[in-house]
Amino acid sequence: MNAHFRSLSMLVAVTLAVPAFAAPNKANDAITKPVKTVVQSVRYEKDLKALENLGGDQQGAFLLGDNWTKGTDAQRKEFLQLFHSLFAKLAFPKVRENFKNLDSITYDEPQVTGDKALVGSTIFINHPLKKQEMKLKYSVEKVGAAWKVVDVSVLGDSMLTGIREDQVGPLFKEGGWDGLLGAMRAKNNELAAVKLK
Repeated sequence: MNAHFRSLSMLVAVTLAVPAFAAPNKANDAITKPVKTVVQSVRYEKDLKALENLGGDQQGAFLLGDNWTKGTDAQRKEFLQLFHSLFAKLAFPKVRENFKNLDSITYDEPQVTGDKALVGSTIFINHPLKKQEMKLKYSVEKVGAAWKVVDVSVLGDSMLTGIREDQVGPLFKEGGWDGLLGAMRAKNNELAAVKLK
């Protein structure tokens, strides 16, 4: 009787646990989907699709700090267009180069805190000369009803922090909004031959 009761208790516990496991997975899928979409879109040269899954306003606010809200709507809009264009033209080809010998990608369960989440992933590169494993961590934020990718860290180094400290910050300090946008326009014109698909 005791053994039977334990088996029944176990069956009830498992049955009740299944919906609990199913619900978070659906929520987790919504969080990891933009990460997977960005990665696959970049890999298969669907740059515009990748850019659609980035949280532009969140990136702008991070890159420009308090100055983000001091810019006009037109300045913020142009900054995001130029930033995403330059990012896609400069970074995406390098990522594709790394993906030439891609073996597989695994994703961790998201670590969610309110409207923000971190999604870890491991990329396995099977290069003929050297096998390589890269660990990345994506910062994802809920924007309206959808989740968007805001940042990615490799070996603990944030991509956006590097861009802010090395490029956006110094340009803004030197010339304000006009100087920053002028430099970004000039660089984008230099890369006019690189077409985004």
